[in-house]
Amino acid sequence: MGQKHRFDHKKFRVAEGDKVRLSKISTAAGKELEGKKEGAQALVDDLTTLTECQGRLYAEGRRSLLIILQGMDAAGKDGTIQHVMRGVNPQGCRIHSFRAPNTEELQHHFLWRPMRFLPERGMIAIFNRSYYEEVLVVRVHPQFLDAQKLPPFKKLSNLWSQRFEEIRNFEEALTNQGTHVIKFYLHLSQDEQKKRLLERLNTPEKQWKFNSRDLEERKLWKEYEKAFEDMMENTSTKQAPWYIIPADDKWYSRAAIADIITHQLTAMDLQYPEVSPEQRAHYQELAATLGGSIGSNSDESNIDVENVSAEEKPEVKSEAKPTETKSKGNS
Repeated sequence: MGQKHRFDHKKFRVAEGDKVRLSKISTAAGKELEGKKEGAQALVDDLTTLTECQGRLYAEGRRSLLIILQGMDAAGKDGTIQHVMRGVNPQGCRIHSFRAPNTEELQHHFLWRPMRFLPERGMIAIFNRSYYEEVLVVRVHPQFLDAQKLPPFKKLSNLWSQRFEEIRNFEEALTNQGTHVIKFYLHLSQDEQKKRLLERLNTPEKQWKFNSRDLEERKLWKEYEKAFEDMMENTSTKQAPWYIIPADDKWYSRAAIADIITHQLTAMDLQYPEVSPEQRAHYQELAATLGGSIGSNSDESNIDVENVSAEEKPEVKSEAKPTETKSKGNS
């Protein structure tokens, strides 16, 4: 699975302990790709690798992948899922969009909610927004805490620090158990957000995505920017890093995210399960009953695994239909 990676991932990654100042980070496409055409080709190349990696991840059945997407309204989260994950077989992938917590969820610790949607071994899970909303939208609107009926605390700053620590511990526990965590912040400019919101209003087939509350949240841009900065500074770790992806140019952000995901999956060195000599002998007998043979060369075990695993792992095809999710007001 040799894959050419077109991006230097370190330029996007928030290293543990880094200070984040979003106003100083560009939201425009970088120079790695010449334009949309090259970006589209890069995405296609990565989808081929992603398809192969997903098959191995599923067949191995020992590890899993959690992808988290966060960003301002209209940053492109829905589109990223649709385009980057279109080569993924839906049988091996689950998508969950985090809206306001319901009555039952409010009665539990905020990390109880995502526990039910974490990927099982061999699977990929994508969170469109996530448990990080508890240190983002709830931080910008602290009145939302009233419904959570929390124990008394002296200062709000203490609560956010506590939640940052709980998130770090939570993600460390996930990675220790074989769940690989990749977190993307889609970095959108105010001007581009305005353009996209107007496009939604002016395009009949996109009007369903428009939420009038987005305009109210837009007025709190600085507050959200500060919340995102603190969130990434306090929760980007070596095991579960944040990547800040310029999002003004959709073709660029999608290509960059696909490049990072495929690189991470390839680095996991996923392997198909090995077949024992006894199993090979048994399969040889079964093949003989069909009038065939599975061969006996040095690549025999690989051939056997491909044949045996065909019904056990998802049939992954690069031309598979997109995996979509509809989340009103999220994108």
